[in-house]
Amino acid sequence: MASTETKAVGKTDDLAGLEAGLDALDAVQVRRTPVREVLVKKILPPLTAVALVLVVWQVLVATKVTDEGSLPAPSAVWDSVSDMWLQGTLLEVVWTSVSRGLLGFLLALAIGTPLGLLVARVKFVRAAIGPILSGLQSLPSVAWVPPAVIWLGLNNSMMYAVILLGAVPSIANGLVSGVDQVSPLYLRAGRTLGATGLKGTWHIVMPAALPGYLAGLKQGWAFSWRSLMAAEIIASSPDLGLGLGQLLENGRNNSDMPGVFLAILLILIVGIAIDLLIFSPLERWVLRSRGLLVKN
Repeated sequence: MASTETKAVGKTDDLAGLEAGLDALDAVQVRRTPVREVLVKKILPPLTAVALVLVVWQVLVATKVTDEGSLPAPSAVWDSVSDMWLQGTLLEVVWTSVSRGLLGFLLALAIGTPLGLLVARVKFVRAAIGPILSGLQSLPSVAWVPPAVIWLGLNNSMMYAVILLGAVPSIANGLVSGVDQVSPLYLRAGRTLGATGLKGTWHIVMPAALPGYLAGLKQGWAFSWRSLMAAEIIASSPDLGLGLGQLLENGRNNSDMPGVFLAILLILIVGIAIDLLIFSPLERWVLRSRGLLVKN
């Protein structure tokens, strides 16, 4: 009797400990990060890295390791920025490319998402076009510029066609990868609760596949931006306006190295800004919703 009672007490203690641990997990509060901590941990490191790059850059120019015809001084690039700002063309050039890139990405999103679901959920479709999507994803987007110009001419439709051909396979493959990682238990539980067909896709498959889908979206944006830059560099026309790709090509044609470096820096800044303003918050939201990000 004593041993039986001891075992019962031990089991009760174990259950109590388990309940206490679960209560402790439930009691974890998502705190808002103080502004000072954000400045120190998130903003200061990249600013320090940029400052170091500028210092090294200036040292290379000052010590004449390379001539300014090949590597212009940071001050020369800054002068180019100031000239474009005073002329009122800087923001216009940036917005021309950003608006094209975002609209093209949204179109790719609208096409790539249902295509990815179709490939992931229908075996015949996967067998038929799955390898083609993988091949298209590895194909350099610059290869699409010549045929797109021949098919559509020098206009914005050509730009969007190149963006779609570069971004849609990445978005679709990202969603396929996310769906493949969905646990079969979720699907069986959904069917038990009556979530089948489109309802199961919306309420079960898409939320469970969100991490892989988001990775595909990030890669899709990268391909959209690269495709657009390739199209703007190769296909230039007054009807297309002046974008960042045309700015880069104009600098090359005029042997204007400060202008070339300015275009490169603006392309880089836009890519970083889109990631920080759109995709990083989405990633934090996904991680936080799954209990994987407690302190941020």
